[in-house]
Amino acid sequence: MKAARYYGNRDIRIERIDAPELRPGAVAIDVAWCGICGTDLHEYLDGPIFCPPQGHPHPISGESAPITLGHEMSGVVAEVGEGVDDLQPGDHVVVEPYIIRDDVDTGPDSRDYHLSDDMNFIGLGGRGGGLSERIVVQRRWVHPVAKHVPLDQAALIEPLAVGVHAVERSGAKAGDLAVVGGAGPIGLLTAAVLKAMGCTVVISELSPLRREKALETGVADHALDPREVDVVDEVRRLSADGRGADVAFECTSVQVVVDTLVDALRPTGVLVIVSIWGSKGEIDFQKVVLKELDVRGTIAYVNNHPETIRLVEAGKIDLSPFITGRIGLDGLVDEGFDTLINRNETAVKILVSPSGEGL
Repeated sequence: MKAARYYGNRDIRIERIDAPELRPGAVAIDVAWCGICGTDLHEYLDGPIFCPPQGHPHPISGESAPITLGHEMSGVVAEVGEGVDDLQPGDHVVVEPYIIRDDVDTGPDSRDYHLSDDMNFIGLGGRGGGLSERIVVQRRWVHPVAKHVPLDQAALIEPLAVGVHAVERSGAKAGDLAVVGGAGPIGLLTAAVLKAMGCTVVISELSPLRREKALETGVADHALDPREVDVVDEVRRLSADGRGADVAFECTSVQVVVDTLVDALRPTGVLVIVSIWGSKGEIDFQKVVLKELDVRGTIAYVNNHPETIRLVEAGKIDLSPFITGRIGLDGLVDEGFDTLINRNETAVKILVSPSGEGL
């Protein structure tokens, strides 16, 4: 089968590899669509980060480069392994792409398995990836999705779960004023979750296309260009008492965005750092102290997929407008990565069809 293989910095190759073997307790999935994630771009430009370098196998997967990429995937169950009796061929599914030690509690009440030692992700740390025609995944990490949800939209459930967890971490509630720094895929999807729960949402974004997307999809009430508007003043003007936003979400890994959000928050406001940073950032701790701000990190998701799937199945969040490109596996780097690295203002989410079906 065809797969996108990560060898190292700026070295991704489309190759033919053996299809994975079905194991007891696992599910074989024919991948329909896989999104290109910002983390994939970080690996390409700045990595290896999550991808274990050649000769340095990951302590859980036992794998090192070359690694099959792709963790934002949807597909159709092809086969089920021995012991799997609640899924069947033909079911539509998405993957919660974790690599976690077997002795870690990942049950429905666990709130910290995503922070366990040596945690990594399928499609970054090994165990196959969605940028291939087929993947075999332990049943625990496979989530069924209703067939009325198109499979291309279902591929966005994984990044949407990132937004669900980030909003959960923030403690945001209906009626709050929320400001989102950056209208890339994660910023837009986080905004979608905030709107679905009844918040007023302000987005700050340089790209006209992405600001337009935020407004036309209804995930933001206001989309500001920080080159033309003083974002801090505007957020304060929009707040009921002029003191600023209740919650803020940093979704860019850009220093000036952090600084703006710190200033835009009201006293006792909450700043959530959502983006993965490729370099060390800074924060003005004097402002944090004098405003008694909470600064919270968030990584991925933890038992958030069921809730996320329910939001989509119930029609509370429409994912279709965020898909701005569909390509085949052969165009991954020259079309997909090149667009998102060099012309990212022209795209939101680019999906890849490993088999070429549906293009």
